[in-house]
Amino acid sequence: MEMEWMRIETRDGVTAFLPGETVEGTVGWRFNVPARSVELRLLWYTEGKGDQDVGVVASVPLADPGRNEVRPFQIRLPAGPYSFSGRLISLSWALEVVAEPGSRAERLPITVSPTRQELLLSSGVAVAGPG
Repeated sequence: MEMEWMRIETRDGVTAFLPGETVEGTVGWRFNVPARSVELRLLWYTEGKGDQDVGVVASVPLADPGRNEVRPFQIRLPAGPYSFSGRLISLSWALEVVAEPGSRAERLPITVSPTRQELLLSSGVAVAGPG
């Protein structure tokens, strides 16, 4: 049996975006057992002290998935929240492809901010990250 895989690629490999920008790329997969459904999701998630949270902002069902495919996608990013990192909590964005049945998933982290850089929280003040 061939090795299964799923992959998300953005146009030109760009992973940092402005709020409201449209992300374009391809999502591809190879399955040994056909999937009943494949879905591309845009989500944010928090990490750090306390509760973790996840929010799915957009979901794009990919109809009639074959066993071996590459499909184009476009997803418009919302105005916020921005990607940020702080001492107590961080908020990150990702594109995620999920296949059912089973727990097949692949995630591509992305950055969403007015500077195209993760904002660093320092003493309660957001500052642009290095770069």
